[in-house]
Amino acid sequence: MAHEALTVDIKPEHDGDAIVYTLKGSLDFETAPSLRAALMEAADEGKHDIVVDLMHLEFLDSSGLGALIGAHKRALENDGRVRLIISPGPIERLFTITGLMDVLAVYPSTEAALEDRDRLVPSL
Repeated sequence: MAHEALTVDIKPEHDGDAIVYTLKGSLDFETAPSLRAALMEAADEGKHDIVVDLMHLEFLDSSGLGALIGAHKRALENDGRVRLIISPGPIERLFTITGLMDVLAVYPSTEAALEDRDRLVPSL
């Protein structure tokens, strides 16, 4: 089954203090290196307050999860944070099953993530 190519839209928020990455398509072994590079570039520029919007993601595999976890670790090492936005469905179930809902900050919308409110909790 062919998946849509990954597109990443990057937009500064909160007067440039936070960066929002909106992902569309598939985040998998073929596309994870592109996201990893974009997140590393932000870290190299001293930007460690990152929001990644996964609402329009069609597919996410372990390589994509690895890129997100790596960004989370780098941000924490630099007193920053990575916040994720997901919608109900397969990706939310993946985060719940893997236990990543307990590790990563996950929110239902960009506004909630930027304001650090309404954090999602695992529901099985």
